[in-house]
Amino acid sequence: MIFDAPDFDAHEAVHFAQDAATGLNAIIVLHSTHLGPAAGGCRWWTYADDAAALTDALRLSRGMSYKNAMAGLPMGGGKAVIMKGAAKTEAMLEAFGGVIDSLGGRYVTAEDVGMSDADMTVISRRTKHVSGLPVAGGAAGGNPGPSTAEGVFVGMRAAVAHKLGRHDFAGVHVAIQGLGSVGGALAEKLAVAGAVLTLADIDDSRARAFAARLGATAVPVGDITGVAADVFSPNALGAVLDASTIAGLKVAVVAGAANNQLATPTDGERLAARGILYAPDYVINAGGIINVVAEYLGHGDAASVAQSIARIEGRLHDIFAEAERSGRPTDAVADSMARALIGR
Repeated sequence: MIFDAPDFDAHEAVHFAQDAATGLNAIIVLHSTHLGPAAGGCRWWTYADDAAALTDALRLSRGMSYKNAMAGLPMGGGKAVIMKGAAKTEAMLEAFGGVIDSLGGRYVTAEDVGMSDADMTVISRRTKHVSGLPVAGGAAGGNPGPSTAEGVFVGMRAAVAHKLGRHDFAGVHVAIQGLGSVGGALAEKLAVAGAVLTLADIDDSRARAFAARLGATAVPVGDITGVAADVFSPNALGAVLDASTIAGLKVAVVAGAANNQLATPTDGERLAARGILYAPDYVINAGGIINVVAEYLGHGDAASVAQSIARIEGRLHDIFAEAERSGRPTDAVADSMARALIGR
């Protein structure tokens, strides 16, 4: 039973969608619509089985509820996953758009891992409940990756200031895992700011290319969690922080864009016990959804989005201060704040 699933958290709805003609197999999960329509991206990914896809969607949708609430957005939390199998065609994406439209605006989709703003354009042929469409000029919207990277940059600055007493990145050593649209943009920002970078990606050639261009060091992806640095920045897929990796970390701060970085609820306690400051993922990586929601609601331009993203820094300072005052892990502090905001 889905109600017995470990990651089921009183989710409002779980929708399974299949279209035999196009090969679409998708799951759309709504965690909460307390603050507004459930907003969250669509992920195109290869899963070990259907249960793994459901677990991912349940965890990601809950994270979106927390993320949107903590970012002060008038949106709830949801997520969609499309399971890789058949080729991703325009017909499949249009079928997915039809499924979204059938939900009557309760779910708003956008770009996530494996999807692009061009894919969002195809989906929009069948529904208006989509964001992250290509834009021109100074409008909000488009690929949310750079906005996510900006939020992680300012959030990491808050963590470095709190833990290390440093107010800029000059000479700060950051080990970055994952160099996609977010991790790559973050690496570039940190390089300009004077950080010392060690880089890793599942695609070794990508890591080497970034390292050559930015004057950084590239290491195999399996080695990045053991690099001695000031900051470890996970920017790939989730569950990277578990008992084994946490024991091997040689950093003072963890701050990155990956969703669901903690493999289990006790891993935040493990980090705290080791004296490692953790920037809760759904707080620090909210820049992308801030941009997406501004586009969807038609609120503001790129400048106002940038102002909203800048507030991530102060939000994290508040979480760090409360964690220090109360003796609770930072993830527990953030969870309590978020659940109060969504009426849980």
